Amino acid sequence: MKKQTAIIIPARYGSSRLEGKPLLKAGGKYIIQWVWEKAVKCKDIDRVIVATDDERIFDACKGFGAEVEMTSAEHKSGSDRIAEVAKRHSKIAYIINVQGDEPLIEPENIELVRQGVVEDNTADISTLVREITDETEVNNPNLVKCIFDVNNFAMYFSRSKIPYERNTGKSKFYGHLGIYGYKKEALFKMTSLPQTTYEMAESLEQLRALQNGMKIKIAIVKNIPVGIDTIEDFNKFKAMVDE
Repeated sequence: MKKQTAIIIPARYGSSRLEGKPLLKAGGKYIIQWVWEKAVKCKDIDRVIVATDDERIFDACKGFGAEVEMTSAEHKSGSDRIAEVAKRHSKIAYIINVQGDEPLIEPENIELVRQGVVEDNTADISTLVREITDETEVNNPNLVKCIFDVNNFAMYFSRSKIPYERNTGKSKFYGHLGIYGYKKEALFKMTSLPQTTYEMAESLEQLRALQNGMKIKIAIVKNIPVGIDTIEDFNKFKAMVDE
C-alpha cells in the first residue's frame, strides 16, 4: 500500500481575536480558499483536506471544490483536529499541518516541510524558521524563537530571546513559522501525551514533543508568510490583493 502524504488545514470559526476569519473575503476569495489554493499547488502531495468544526466553513469549502471533513468542536489545538482526521485514513503516513490563516504561505515552503519529515528517517516532526534581523522582533514574546543543533534538529523553542547574548554579535536569532510536518505515529503520540512543564510555561505545544524526546527537523527560509490574527492583519492583506 502506497504511503500517502496529506496536507491537512485546520480551520475553526471561533477565534478570540478575529472570529470567523476563515470566511473573510479578500480579492473575491475566502481566506481559507487562498490557503487551500496554495496547498493544492504543492508537488508530491496526495491530498489536501480542510478540517473544521463549523458547518459554514464546511459548506464554503465544498463550494470552491475542497475536500473537507467535520471534526469535534472540543479540540484544544490544531494538532488535535488534524489527528482526528488522520485517524480516519489508513493510507496517510505523513501529515503537513498548514495553518488556515496564512494565505501568503508559499508552496516551496510547504515542500521543505514535506522533505524534512518524509525524507529524513530520524525526524518525527519538521518545521520552518527564518532569521531575525530586527532587534524588536527578537524581544517580542509573540514571535517564538528557536535554537537548533548542527544537524538542524530543534533544541528549544521560546518566547524569550534565545540564546542569551553575553557576548553581543556572536549569535544569530531565528523565528519560528507555525507550519509542521508529522510522521503519523509521531502526531498520534504527541497528541496523546499530557502537557509538559515547559509547554505550560511557554504555551508552546511543540515543547511537549521535545520534552518527550521527539526530534523536530528544522529548515531555514528567507520569506516571511504573514498570518492573519487581527482585523489589522486582514485589512493589510485585503489591500494587497484588492489592488
